[in-house]
Amino acid sequence: ADSMEKQLHLNLLASRPPMAGGFQSGSKMKMGPGRKRDFTPLLWSQYFETIEDVENIFRLYCSGSSGPVLLLLHGGGHSALSWAVFTAVICSRINCRVVAMDLRAHVFSTSLNNPNALYGENPPEIMMIGHSMGGAIAVHTASANLVPSLLGLCVIDVVEGTAMDALNSMQNFLRSRPKTFKSLENAIEWSVKSGQIRNIESARVSMGGQVKKCEESASNPSVSNSIGEGIIEEEEEEGAEELNKKRMKEDDQEVKKESFYTWRVELSKTEKYWDGWFRGLSALFLSCSVPKLLLLAGVDRLDKDLTIGQMQGKFQMQVLPQCGHAVHEDAPEKVSVYLVKLWGPKPGFNCPSVD
Repeated sequence: ADSMEKQLHLNLLASRPPMAGGFQSGSKMKMGPGRKRDFTPLLWSQYFETIEDVENIFRLYCSGSSGPVLLLLHGGGHSALSWAVFTAVICSRINCRVVAMDLRAHVFSTSLNNPNALYGENPPEIMMIGHSMGGAIAVHTASANLVPSLLGLCVIDVVEGTAMDALNSMQNFLRSRPKTFKSLENAIEWSVKSGQIRNIESARVSMGGQVKKCEESASNPSVSNSIGEGIIEEEEEEGAEELNKKRMKEDDQEVKKESFYTWRVELSKTEKYWDGWFRGLSALFLSCSVPKLLLLAGVDRLDKDLTIGQMQGKFQMQVLPQCGHAVHEDAPEKVSVYLVKLWGPKPGFNCPSVD
């Protein structure tokens, strides 16, 4: 029962335990016993060309200047940076424009209700690719015909049946994660060793979008208050200039001592929306008239409606069993190949062979 419960969690956020022999299935890297892994963070600019904040609602990471648009929607608790390595790979394969949308606080209704905000009245051909929660957003958007120039739809590792089953125990899973990390490198290391992300390169660039730096006491919230009270008492005895110098010195020491990282998004507080994200998703996915691709980390994730639909040829499906939940992070090369096979060659794609 415990193993089944853990497996159900994967459809929303986490991934399976790491594979024996190594963590990085995407690049097939296996570390020797005496070799130290590099968990140093990587910059977004190594993978995307530009970054743009739109009306303080969402952030766009973009690459490419011509061809169809790949609109990338991340999963719950993740960020657009989860698409970084995939973006570099897909842009090397086809002539396209990539727009990875960073859904701050998951306010996707504000971000996606008006696609004309990005491209005006004559938008280019657009492919929507969504992971987990982002896949649910993509399906709802496509079924509502909010993107009239939609060329295709790809959903990564989200299936209504298993997602709904996982909701009841999701809070327990979220509580089981570390609450804080002593550094960004520490967060990256945890994501790889826990199996959440199995491609170490992707973890090094994407974990910065999942966690944020804090400068308060992680273990004892009252520490800052007690220091403040001590300063107030000393004000009566010391001159203002001397006090300011001492305060600055103590502040510097305190930041170094208490600086830590915590999760950027408190997913537990979004529970009231979970049912709406996933209920009825399979029927909506099957109803979309554009070419569809479903990428899964395991065939066991298929529910009844999708199993019937797949047998009837209503969509294409690929299973990547060596990946965790973040399929596009773990195996960006394979994901790009399956996408090119589904939609390329298309006008303006300049699509190379993928065999």
